[in-house]
Amino acid sequence: MSKIGIFVGSVYGNAQHVAEEVHAVLSKHGLLSEVFVDPTLDDFKNASSMLFISSTTGQGDIPPNLEFFIQDLRDQFPLLEQKPFAVVGLGDSSYGETYCGAGRQIFELLIELQGKPITALLEIDACETLEPEAEVVAWLENVLSDFA
Repeated sequence: MSKIGIFVGSVYGNAQHVAEEVHAVLSKHGLLSEVFVDPTLDDFKNASSMLFISSTTGQGDIPPNLEFFIQDLRDQFPLLEQKPFAVVGLGDSSYGETYCGAGRQIFELLIELQGKPITALLEIDACETLEPEAEVVAWLENVLSDFA
């Protein structure tokens, strides 16, 4: 059975909460998934499809818990060979051009690794929504079949 890897970049736990909600929805639909807060390259390689959910920190930076993992991906460049993926970027539009910077970096990297995006980057603006998990779950229901 295929396994969806849910890779989380979180500073204060918001992205991790969203990931846990996504995991519950996938389980409800009978899909096997696992949440990775401190992922390894093996976790990445063993996932049949992947969903990255990441907040942005600093000046559009990737959260510390994913920083070294993303650097490992850039250094070792494990090709995805058209594995399906999606990226959810959590951010605050009041930060201007660095808004959802981590999500954008991850999306671009997965394209470079020859992954197959199932949809465009989903950007969730903290200025517009207080419950990002509700917005992400609604989005997930529409793209669910593309992960299988």
